[in-house]
Amino acid sequence: MTAESTTAEITTTRRGRPRQTPEQAEEVRARIIRATAEVFARTGSHNLSVTQIIKQAGLARPTFYRYFGNAIEPLHAVLDSSNDRLVSGIRTALADSSEPVDLGIRLIDAYLGWAYGHGPMLRPLFAEMHDSGSPVSAYRERALDDIRGLVLEIFTDLDRTLPRPIDLDAALHLCEYVVYRISADKGTGIESDTETVAAARLTMIRVLITLLGSKDDMEYALTMPSIFPTEP
Repeated sequence: MTAESTTAEITTTRRGRPRQTPEQAEEVRARIIRATAEVFARTGSHNLSVTQIIKQAGLARPTFYRYFGNAIEPLHAVLDSSNDRLVSGIRTALADSSEPVDLGIRLIDAYLGWAYGHGPMLRPLFAEMHDSGSPVSAYRERALDDIRGLVLEIFTDLDRTLPRPIDLDAALHLCEYVVYRISADKGTGIESDTETVAAARLTMIRVLITLLGSKDDMEYALTMPSIFPTEP
């Protein structure tokens, strides 16, 4: 190797882009995922595009394609995170009590807490839950399966008769519908209308107690003015 070629090789190496650290790579990936969530909140999945994502993230197109092959791939990461938060939140809530009515209330509060965390993204998320052409619908089914498993596990641990599948599904679907109504009416999420959310919470708790509770659970719930207030 000549002196000239060695000098040229050193110069080329020095002028090249510094190697990205794993931490820097993870930050860029997270930046793309955050931008995808923000675009999804505005457009839904059907109008999601790489162009919109890179504009939102402030990144070049080649940078995006070093991490993802298309616009739907980072959306899967968004939905994975959403499902994980929902199921882990409910699991934690159900581990904190052994009183059936209290468990139902905790489940609802965990579900609403998950919904609160989505902000404007809640509207398209719920709008596409029953859309077979959207990746959201598959994640919904996965989350429902996980929640069913958690509820049945609690019933087993408490040595209670397992709920009929149709009753469990009706309770979960009705609670889901109530949150959908809130998000659809608000258009941007549910975080700002505390009165509406409080009313929705009561409806969801009553549905859960009625469909999944026993006669004793109902009698106990009737003594709770916060759940079934006495008429003046």
